[in-house]
Amino acid sequence: MAGTLYLVSTPIGNLEDITHRAVRLLGEVEVIACEDTRHTQKLLNHYGINTRTISYHEHNERERGTELLRLIVSGSDVAVVSDAGTPGISDPGFRIARLAIESGVRVVPVPGPSALITALVASGMPTDEFFFGGFLPARSGARRARLTELRLLPATLVFYEGPHRIAAALKDAYEILGEREAVVARELTKMHEEVARGRLSELAERFSSPEKARGEMVLIIDRTTIKSESANDAVVSVASLVAALEAEGLDHRAALKRAARELGVSRDEAYRRLVAERGHD
Repeated sequence: MAGTLYLVSTPIGNLEDITHRAVRLLGEVEVIACEDTRHTQKLLNHYGINTRTISYHEHNERERGTELLRLIVSGSDVAVVSDAGTPGISDPGFRIARLAIESGVRVVPVPGPSALITALVASGMPTDEFFFGGFLPARSGARRARLTELRLLPATLVFYEGPHRIAAALKDAYEILGEREAVVARELTKMHEEVARGRLSELAERFSSPEKARGEMVLIIDRTTIKSESANDAVVSVASLVAALEAEGLDHRAALKRAARELGVSRDEAYRRLVAERGHD
């Protein structure tokens, strides 16, 4: 009989955040496929687990996935883990799961920690409907275009972000989405855990300092734009939105028309605001 593929969630920081079931299965399977074997070995050593490990990451998923499937089909049970959290959530795991399913192999999830859920429930933002966008694009133009696509989505927005891009991501989010309540959750479950709450503009300023922007982060943005308290805020929103739409490939006329529609104002009003801002440049 074929073996089973287990997708095992592991701690995102604190090693105590692992289930009894996960510890048992990691000790019972024939092989543990790890994103980074050295990183996972620390967890295995902590719990006295001696199971053989093998690397399975984004650069060898194709060939290693075939090898793992061969093991399972021959009768071996295999566990897949990522460096932290739940496999397949912005981490390796999706492709081997898909390959196993297509081959008729049993796939069993072993639930546990997930950074996005941990951050979301601690944020105080609405959880009835949320959108997880993984990592935002690294380049500003693509990032602003992506934020523009999500601007009218009636859901709490959740993204992963690295410390070297968090300030730019917050600034772009403020300019594209408008002023909103937001949360930056970093180093979750670790010694320096922080859940920073505030408006996008405030958080952009706070994390502009490299000393403050450390550790892996989850960015959570409320679905509701705070009403502008000054005309300048509205001008920034129009100009930023037009720039983002032009970055997507629209010409200036089409970008202005679409920006007006998304902001709920007439094209003439959008143009007036745009001219007013350029007058202040």
